[in-house]
Amino acid sequence: MIRIEHLAKSFSAPAGGKVSGKVGDRIRLALKRSPLRIVHAARDVNLHAPDGHITGLLGPNGAGKTTTLRMLAGLIPADAGRIGVDGIDVIAEPRAALARMGVLSDARGLYPRLTARENIVYYGRLQGMERDAANARAEALAAMFEMRTLLDRRTEGFSQGERMKTALARALVHDPVNIVLDEPTNGLDVLATRALRESLRWLRTAEGGAKCIVFSTHIMQEVERLCDSVVVVAHGRTVATGTVPELLAQTGEQDFEEAFVKLAFAEEQAQQVADA
Repeated sequence: MIRIEHLAKSFSAPAGGKVSGKVGDRIRLALKRSPLRIVHAARDVNLHAPDGHITGLLGPNGAGKTTTLRMLAGLIPADAGRIGVDGIDVIAEPRAALARMGVLSDARGLYPRLTARENIVYYGRLQGMERDAANARAEALAAMFEMRTLLDRRTEGFSQGERMKTALARALVHDPVNIVLDEPTNGLDVLATRALRESLRWLRTAEGGAKCIVFSTHIMQEVERLCDSVVVVAHGRTVATGTVPELLAQTGEQDFEEAFVKLAFAEEQAQQVADA
């Protein structure tokens, strides 16, 4: 189970202005020449994801989804709020909390010179597994994701679908109770997306371990087809929570895309009315 309460995170960034030159020089010059502004990536994000349940974190680009999941994974510290994983405080006890999570980031982050098996086993070893146990788990996951022919190939040159399968197997090698996926279908073709969807559906069942699954997306169709509940975020805040039928009822819409627009862009719509 994952619970996020009143999560907030801000960053300092240059106020603007383009600077030519090399990347490092450009960044340094921008910092020197531009006043800093505060970017509120997350202002008040709340989420409750139970076991045996798929929870979608839905929002437009820039809504704070990736920042929220990075804080959940312990990659960046939160400014305020609480993150609990199976009752363990991620901020106070990050190692214990992370041991109960499998995280698949948008950047798959595979080592290209290693085979799929080596990537999976290496991550298992980082999680404290014995080599034989990690290798056996890699075999089992390869069977689950129909990727046995990939196991002993270097990941360099893998397709997006093959990279996704390998990265997901790596995230699950230590059999975590909680699975966190950031935009998992980015770059995937139709068949790879369907395979991922079927895998996630199985993982939430009792046979699959009744996993707690949280994934971020900006694609409404994914949410409708896959999620048990939805958390809608906009401008760094949770603006709505519920099942798809509940959100449709809340907005009075019959089409989920229309419901999402009404929920996620309420501020913009109100401003348009005020300006009219």
